Amino acid sequence: MRQAQLGRSTATVTRLSFGAAGVGNLFTPVTDESATRTVDAAWAAGIRSFDTAPHYGLGLSERRLGAALRDRPRAEYTVATKVGRLLEPVPYPVGDDLAHGFAVPATHRRVWDFSADGVRRSLEGSLQRLGLDRVDIVHLHDPDDHFAEAIGQAYPALEQLRAEGVVRAIGVGMNRSEILARFVRDTDIDAVLLAGRYTLLDQGAMAELLPEAARRAVSVVVGGVFNSGVLANPRPGATFDYAAAPPELVDRALRMQTICERHGVPLRAAAVRFALAPQAVAGVLIGARSAEEVADAARLLSLDIPDALWQELRTAGLLPDHLPFPRRDQPPCE
Repeated sequence: MRQAQLGRSTATVTRLSFGAAGVGNLFTPVTDESATRTVDAAWAAGIRSFDTAPHYGLGLSERRLGAALRDRPRAEYTVATKVGRLLEPVPYPVGDDLAHGFAVPATHRRVWDFSADGVRRSLEGSLQRLGLDRVDIVHLHDPDDHFAEAIGQAYPALEQLRAEGVVRAIGVGMNRSEILARFVRDTDIDAVLLAGRYTLLDQGAMAELLPEAARRAVSVVVGGVFNSGVLANPRPGATFDYAAAPPELVDRALRMQTICERHGVPLRAAAVRFALAPQAVAGVLIGARSAEEVADAARLLSLDIPDALWQELRTAGLLPDHLPFPRRDQPPCE
């Protein structure tokens, strides 16, 4: 699988990154054995970049990912984690963490902390859980309501960690492209992780973030390419950004699916490849909770998509003419 450099850093990502929220029991439980098989399947598919966070399963994602990678050659893969939420033990745990989306016991509580000390404490905890002596990429995680502290305290701390060689690349991960654009303009980050804002149904990031990132040589990794479900399986009741999709979006996705089927291409494959087209995009990130889901994601990436499909989506008014489209002579897999 082809790799891309993140900004001006020495860190790289494969064109498809593995998102490890699923193996942190996102929504439903996954066994330790299944989590290991899932990471093994990602490795077998050529994926060499892995994304996790303390938030995912109250640290379970980091522990499982670290265990599954432990016997792999460390120089051959990159790990990204995130800072901004500290995990504090709960003295008398009761219940589960499903209110935050994870089927794990509520043994810890999350505490927002974008201070310099919080950044270092968070990274130390992540390294312990991962069982690694370093991570390659650290993102500020969802600083939506903490912008001033994140840019004034957390970002300088990350910049210092990068200067010390503790991490190779630094960035910000969230789903609000306008705030990511401010970080791109006002800081010296290497990358952003953008969720759900550059998809077949939502190209909001093209207004400012993607052109600004290209100008400043900041790499973008695109997550949420299925908009939480409607682009994976468009139907009444499907979800868009984790809520019921409006009927007009379901109809738009169904029309896209009809065109894709006419060209022998799954809508999911078009969704993945579309997100790779902009100049600033280094790769896409897809979450998986099973070996089968990983294999499917890798297969989607490798499919040949005819130029005529993109042209028909344009002609049908389903995609704007000015957007970049994937080129057949630049496949994401070698």
